[in-house]
Amino acid sequence: MAGHALVASRRGADYEAEVSLEGGYKTLRVRGRADGYDPVNNLLEEVKTFRGDLHNIADNRRDLHWAQAKIYGWLLCMDRGLQDINISLVYFDVASMQETPLTELFTAAALKEYFEMLCEGFLVWATQEMAHRLARDEALLALKFPHPTFRLGQRELAEAVYKTASAGKCLMAQATTGIGKTIATVFPLLKAAPKQQLDKIFFLAAKTPGRRLALDAFERIADSRAGLPLRILELVARDKACEHPDKACHGDACPLAKGFYDRLPAARSAAVARANGLALDKAALRGIALTHQVCPYYLSQDLVAWSDVVIGDYNYYFDSSALLHGMMIGNQWRVAALVDEAHNMVERTRKMYSARLDQAQLHAVHASAPRAVRPTLDRLNRSFNDLHKMQMVAWQVHKELPVEFLKALQQAISTITDFLTANPTRVDADLQAFYFEALHFARMAETFAAHSMFDITLGDDSHSGAGGDAETAWALPDCAVLNIRNIVPAPFLAPRFAAARSVALFSATLSPQDFYRDTLGLPDTTAWIDVQSPFSHEQLRVSAVSNISTRYQHRDNSLTRIADLMARQYHATPGNYLAFLSSYDYLQKLKTVFVQRHPDIMVWEQTRQMDEAGREEFLQRFTPSSEGIGFAVLGGAFAEGVDLPGRRLIGAFIATLGLPQVNAVNEEIRKRMGDWFEADSSGGETAGTGSTPSRGYNYTYLYPGIQKVVQAAGRVIRTQLDEGVIYLMDDRFTQPEVQALLPLWWKVGRLHAPAPTPAAAPAPTPAAAPAPGPRP
Repeated sequence: MAGHALVASRRGADYEAEVSLEGGYKTLRVRGRADGYDPVNNLLEEVKTFRGDLHNIADNRRDLHWAQAKIYGWLLCMDRGLQDINISLVYFDVASMQETPLTELFTAAALKEYFEMLCEGFLVWATQEMAHRLARDEALLALKFPHPTFRLGQRELAEAVYKTASAGKCLMAQATTGIGKTIATVFPLLKAAPKQQLDKIFFLAAKTPGRRLALDAFERIADSRAGLPLRILELVARDKACEHPDKACHGDACPLAKGFYDRLPAARSAAVARANGLALDKAALRGIALTHQVCPYYLSQDLVAWSDVVIGDYNYYFDSSALLHGMMIGNQWRVAALVDEAHNMVERTRKMYSARLDQAQLHAVHASAPRAVRPTLDRLNRSFNDLHKMQMVAWQVHKELPVEFLKALQQAISTITDFLTANPTRVDADLQAFYFEALHFARMAETFAAHSMFDITLGDDSHSGAGGDAETAWALPDCAVLNIRNIVPAPFLAPRFAAARSVALFSATLSPQDFYRDTLGLPDTTAWIDVQSPFSHEQLRVSAVSNISTRYQHRDNSLTRIADLMARQYHATPGNYLAFLSSYDYLQKLKTVFVQRHPDIMVWEQTRQMDEAGREEFLQRFTPSSEGIGFAVLGGAFAEGVDLPGRRLIGAFIATLGLPQVNAVNEEIRKRMGDWFEADSSGGETAGTGSTPSRGYNYTYLYPGIQKVVQAAGRVIRTQLDEGVIYLMDDRFTQPEVQALLPLWWKVGRLHAPAPTPAAAPAPTPAAAPAPGPRP
C-alpha cells in the first residue's frame, strides 16, 4: 500500500489514482479499481510491488498481471469512449524505490475481444455454480434427519444450533460425550443454510479424529438422501499431503508443481464431479491429484472456493495467517462455523499467537547457512548477545520488546527473503524453519500488548561454537531464548467470531462458561446451552477420596494408599481400567509400587514420546474380554478422543486435580490474568486454603485442571448401556468449589481409603499384559 501511494505521489496534477471501473458481459458483472490513469498521455498504470531481481518473477505471474491490466484497460475504454489506450505494468522495487515500467499500446477492439473471451470462460463455471447452489438449497430445505429418532439431548442441541444460526449469533453448547454431538450440530446448520444464504459451512476440529467424525456425519446425511448435491472437502496439513517432501514447491523442482495451472482445470472438474454426495477426504483428493499430476495440497486449497462444506483444523480459520478466514474475507462469503471439542480452543489459540526465537537454533542454522545470508545472521547473533547484558538472571519478564534486536531481526528476514526468492529450487529445511519462526516472531512483535508477555531465558547452548569464531561470539556459553507468550487470545479471536454469520462451539467440558467466553473473546450476545445428559448417575459410581493428597509434596506418601485402593476395586470387579496421573514421573513411581504390591494384576503404560504404533498397541489391550490397568498421563493422548465402550473400559482412577505446575511462568500468567479480568491478583491463592481463589488463579490453574479431569472421566461412560466407576483420588475433590465444576449428572460420594495393607509376596514373574495381536 505504501509503495502504491509513493508511485502515485510521483505523478502529475492530472493523474487520477484509484480509478473505480465497472462493466458487464451477459449475466456477468465485473468491477475493480485501477491503480492510476494519466489522461494527458492516455496511460493506464497497474502497479506491482516486489523486492529482489525483477527477472525472477515467473512468467505465469506476469501473465496474471497483464490480464488484470488489460481488463481494466477495456473497462476504461468502454467508460470513456476510447479507441485505444497505453497500458503500463509498473514494477516498483520496495528496497531500491526504483520503478520499471513495461508499456504497450492496445486497441479497444482487442481489449474487448480479450475481455469477452475471459468472461465466457468464467461464465461456464458461474452458470454451473449458480445451478449447483439452487439445487443444493432446494435439497437442504427438504433434508430429513438421517436417523429414525433423535437421541436424548440431540434435539435440544440441534434446535439451539438452528436458532442461533438463524439469528446470526454465537453459541456455546455443553453436551455429554456419547449423545452424537457431531450429527446434532451438522444437520441443523445444513437445514439453516438456504434461508440464511450461507455460502459455506466450516467444520473446525482440534485433532484428526474430530475431522473423521465430521466426515462420517456429513457422509451419513448424504447417504440418507440419494444424489444430495453437497460438496464436502477435507483440508490436510501440507506435511501430510506432500508427495515430494524432499523437493521445493517450485516448477523447476517438483513434478507436481511444474505445469500445475495447466492441469488444474481438469483436476478441479474431476474433483467437483465426484464431490456431489461423496466427500473429498485426504485419500480421494490424493487419487484425483495424482491422476491429473497436480499437487494434492494446493488442489485442496483451490477447491475451497467450489465446496459447500470445508472440514479442517482450528488453524485454518483462527490462526494469524488462516487460509479460510482470508478467503472468506476476500470473497465476501457468508459463512457459519462449527467448532468441535471447543475446550481445546484456549490452549490451541494461545499457541497460535505466541512466538519463540531460540539463539541455539540460529547457531545451528549458521553452521550450514549459505554465504549470502551469513553476515545478517552474524548481526542477529550479536543482537542476541547484547540481550545477555540487559539480563543477569536465568529467566526474566520484560515490559517491552528490545527495539534494536527487532531491527536486526527484520534485516535478517529481508535478507533471507531475497535469498529464497532468488533460489526458489533450493531445499534448506533448517534455514526455512528458522525463517518461518523469525517471520512469526516479527508478526507477533507487531501486535504485542497486554494480552501477552515477553520473557527471556538464558541457558546452555549445545550448538555453541559451531561454524563461528570469537569475533562473532558464536562460542558464547549461554544462549538466549525469547518468548512472546499469549495469555488472553480474545483480542485476536473476537474479529474472527464477528466475521462469521454464526459460530457454534461445542464440547463435553465448557464450564464455567465465563472462562471460555472471556478468554476466547466471544460476543456478549453468545447463547449458552447445557444439554441434558442421556446418562444417569446409576450408570456411574463416582467417589471422591477424602484422605489422599496428590499435591507435589505429598505424592510419595500417596503411592501405597492409591495402589491398594486401585487393587481393591479391581478385585471387586475385574475388568479394564485406566489410571491417570499428573506426570510421567508420578506414573512411573505409582506403577512400580503397584506391581510390587499387586503382581497378579496386568498393567501397561503410556511412555514418553509414544509414537502412533505405540498408542495403537496401548489401546488394543482394551478388549471386551481382557482385564488389567493401563497407566496414562492426564491431558495426554488417552485422556480424550478415545472411545472404549462396554467392557473395553469399566473404570478410571484419577490421581490428580490436573492443575498446571506452579512455576515462575504460570505465576506470572496468573497475575496477568487477574489484571486483565480486573480481579484480585495477589499471590498465593490455592484451592483448599480456606480463602476464595481469585479469577486469575481459577483461569490459570483450577478451570484448566478440572476440564482435563472431566475429559478423562468421560472415557468410561460412552453409551446408555455402559456402567462403570470413577475414583477422584485427592481430598480437594471433596471441596464444594471443585465439585461445582463437575458434570451435573454425577452423584459424587465421599470415600475414606483404608490404611495400606502389608505388601503381597513378590511373584516369581510379575504379570504383564500380553503382546497385542497383529494390527488390522
